[in-house]
Amino acid sequence: MIQIEGLTKRFGRKLAVDHLTFTVEAGHVTGFLGPNGSGKSTTMRMIVGLTRPTAGAARVDGQPFARSASPLTEVGALLDAKAAAPGRSGLAHLRALAATHRIPRRRVDEVIGMTGLESVIAKRVKTYSLGMGQRLGIAAALLGDPSTVILDEPVNGLDPEGVKWVRQLAKGLAAEGRTVFISSHLMAEMALTADRLIIIGRGRLIADSTVDAVVAASSEVATRVRSPQAAQIAVALASPQVTVTTEGPDTLLVTGLGVEEVGQAAARNGWVVYELSAVTASLEEAYMKLTDTLVEYRSSAQPAATTEGAGK
Repeated sequence: MIQIEGLTKRFGRKLAVDHLTFTVEAGHVTGFLGPNGSGKSTTMRMIVGLTRPTAGAARVDGQPFARSASPLTEVGALLDAKAAAPGRSGLAHLRALAATHRIPRRRVDEVIGMTGLESVIAKRVKTYSLGMGQRLGIAAALLGDPSTVILDEPVNGLDPEGVKWVRQLAKGLAAEGRTVFISSHLMAEMALTADRLIIIGRGRLIADSTVDAVVAASSEVATRVRSPQAAQIAVALASPQVTVTTEGPDTLLVTGLGVEEVGQAAARNGWVVYELSAVTASLEEAYMKLTDTLVEYRSSAQPAATTEGAGK
């Protein structure tokens, strides 16, 4: 379990993390979301003692990580895929880490197999692609078979197979009763991976709930209807509280009425209905709605002009 209480960090005049308080429970995958510059990485670094808090506390299983007698066996963390010395081989990097905690070499071999690094493990880290660097970082995080795993953007640079592997890994670790805390910008993947979400913006807590609850809180009640009598249905259902939008031939989006209400109206009026389905926001839509006013680095909506033949 990770417990964050009033965690605060200032860098000069900038308030990077603003009195955060939340708990990451064991046995679940907890996603950590927020715009760039929201304080996610700083928070993770404070949890493992790499950055000193200005105020507040971060505890892992009831104590500050700095007091851990055996850090690698208690917390495994991937915070920087380029943390390994570039001139070393991946194998030398893992063996050096293992030696600091008297972890047997057979465990090094196990995590190499788990992360699919067999073909590159003897090569120097500086030759690794971003994806291979991520896999090496995950291997290092798992080396001590820790009860808590913290991964900062672990799917960066991974191909679809690698992204799926990280998802299955995270779920498997949580199923074993471990604490799993993962940050990501891939909303669709987080919706598939996480059980709970911690969302922050400009260092402040925005949401702390299940994925379903976060999505539901940002969704309007809406129903999709497909019927050969769509025009008649649109006229009958429209009201000051209900908006009916045509989505395509014979298809309507009814906002303000649930599936049960539309179904009951169809039964009363004898309408022929081919489809009646609830429409909810995606996690990405819910996230964008929650963080819209808290984005520190916002791109222009108008793409810049390009010049033919310009370098990419």
